[in-house]
Amino acid sequence: MNSTLSFPEVLRGALAGLLDGLPPKQATQAVDRLIANYRGTTPTDAPVLRDRSDVAAYAAYRMPATFEAVRSALGALRDAAPGWTPGTHLDVGGGTGSASWAVTEAWGTQRSTVLDWAEPALALGRELAEASGVPALRNTVWQRSRIGSALTIESTDLVTVSYVLKELTEGDRDTLVDQAARAATGAVVIVEPGTPDGYRRILAARDRLIAAGLRIAAPCPHSGACPIDQEGTDWCHFSARVSRSSLHRKVKGGSLAYEDEKFAYVAAVRDEAVDATPVGARVVRKPQIRKGLVMLELCRADGEQAKENISKKRHGDLYRAARDTDWGDAWPPREGSAP
Repeated sequence: MNSTLSFPEVLRGALAGLLDGLPPKQATQAVDRLIANYRGTTPTDAPVLRDRSDVAAYAAYRMPATFEAVRSALGALRDAAPGWTPGTHLDVGGGTGSASWAVTEAWGTQRSTVLDWAEPALALGRELAEASGVPALRNTVWQRSRIGSALTIESTDLVTVSYVLKELTEGDRDTLVDQAARAATGAVVIVEPGTPDGYRRILAARDRLIAAGLRIAAPCPHSGACPIDQEGTDWCHFSARVSRSSLHRKVKGGSLAYEDEKFAYVAAVRDEAVDATPVGARVVRKPQIRKGLVMLELCRADGEQAKENISKKRHGDLYRAARDTDWGDAWPPREGSAP
């Protein structure tokens, strides 16, 4: 790996190198198929990624955004537990390995295993890891396994499950979350799309993780009931900015140099293994900035949602911190926390 390049840049380079030459028409058709599958409401009983063209389209279309979402969730976990480093990592339903890239960037010392039932996805993930030049990625184990009720997960420090629950039946989702909680000696991180349905799946997973004896490290500042009304129009989600390469823009048919990936997530830890301190409060909406005033919407450690107005006249340094605070950040800011 070139030490002057960031991990997102290395990922974009690996994608461009492996996907160069994919016929544009074939790529467009594969992307259209992929979008239709992921927007469908019925869980699949076969891998969504069927062949090399599907996997190549997925990697170009979704891998950078999935990486950034998982990267943000792991950043919050690292802020909560700065003294913890996983030695082993299992990525369930990891496909081409987006979460493993994010875990490697976060810690870089772990031994990762990616489980997925689509062999073409594992094959391309292996190629991308090899092309990265990053030792921890090149040492990743790629293992084919059906993700469902029959799955058995071996003990590991960290389990990640990203953008997988939507593809499963409710029963299989529950089984997978329970297996992840049982297997994780340190932490479980689950990421889903930042939609109302994605939030509800995260909330159900959160309840099961707590019932299994884990404690919430992020994004919630508490392990109590979520204060958001599940029957209402609100839902808890966050946003990660994704820089688009020329390949990414071509496959997605966009012109902007970036996009914003909306996601929902939960990170839970096993107390006896991980010393984690949740934030005092979390900014759960984009801050509203007015002249001399920043309006924050917070989820607090007491389990309540609240609005807080930080004014230039009354709050001084805190006001300056509020102007630099983003959606999803801790409040008040933690010293040395991830941006």
